[in-house]
Amino acid sequence: MNDISNTTTLPDGHPVQIYFQENDIIHALLEELSAVNPEDDLQKYTNIFNQLHTIEKRFSRKENQLFPFLEKKGWNGPSQGMWSFHDNLREQFRLIQYYLKMNNPEKISINTPFLVNGIDRLMQMEEAVLFPNALELLTEADWIEMRKGEEEIGWMLPEAPAPYPKQEYIHPSEDFTKREMSFSLENTSHYDEGYMTAEQVNLLFKTMPLDLTYVDENDKVIFYNRGEERVFPRSAGIIGREVKFCHPPKSVGTVLKILDEFRKGTKNESSFWINYKERLIYIRYFAVRDADKNYKGVIEMSQDITDIKKIEGEKRLLDWD
Repeated sequence: MNDISNTTTLPDGHPVQIYFQENDIIHALLEELSAVNPEDDLQKYTNIFNQLHTIEKRFSRKENQLFPFLEKKGWNGPSQGMWSFHDNLREQFRLIQYYLKMNNPEKISINTPFLVNGIDRLMQMEEAVLFPNALELLTEADWIEMRKGEEEIGWMLPEAPAPYPKQEYIHPSEDFTKREMSFSLENTSHYDEGYMTAEQVNLLFKTMPLDLTYVDENDKVIFYNRGEERVFPRSAGIIGREVKFCHPPKSVGTVLKILDEFRKGTKNESSFWINYKERLIYIRYFAVRDADKNYKGVIEMSQDITDIKKIEGEKRLLDWD
């Protein structure tokens, strides 16, 4: 098992080295949080609490980056046990947030030790079990790939950590790194991010709760998705048809104006909402442009937002029963 008691043995920017940098921040915040009495200085407590709450970035990196790599090596324990630990701490954060909102420092004082002790225990498990085993199981290539994914999630650090591995910038056109895929690439097409077969693409568009129509740079309809619950009816006869013949006369002028502004590059998006069959429909138009900003058409997206507008509060539990 790797000895990680001295983190200077890990290169700058290594994912585990970053976790230990965050440890110093977390320990300091826990001490500060424990030392302040919310009944005496609630604002100071709130400021420290909010800084500590950025630990969510750490949880997210573990759940979405570290744990999946460990699963590939056959170690599922962290995904099952430690993730639950994260969720328990999230509930504790939410509880204290509630008492902060209710201006109840007495309840905050009662619950703070549970949060502090829980985070302390979690970091002890990380240092004693999680990180040593991860360093034993994962390869250098794994850590490099993991570090790339961490960029989107972020860290608790005041500044972004050093790049890992330390190297000069490589333009995407010169990146020939071959990566192992955990799924078959047979009959797939490569998109900006990922691969899908034609069947998967069709299923994706069919399942999306949206009406999508793609009009090319020549104002011809070249695609629409065949969802089971479309807002507006479509038929195969629309493919290849000029878009101006696909809208009622009273609205075609507006559509043509949108296309003209998109083509000129003066606008990129336009939105409308209408009542249709006692439902509220949100209609949006987006200009499609290539990497050189050349106009390549427009996407029309329609969505029934009647039920979405009714949503209030939160729903965190499954209610299928």
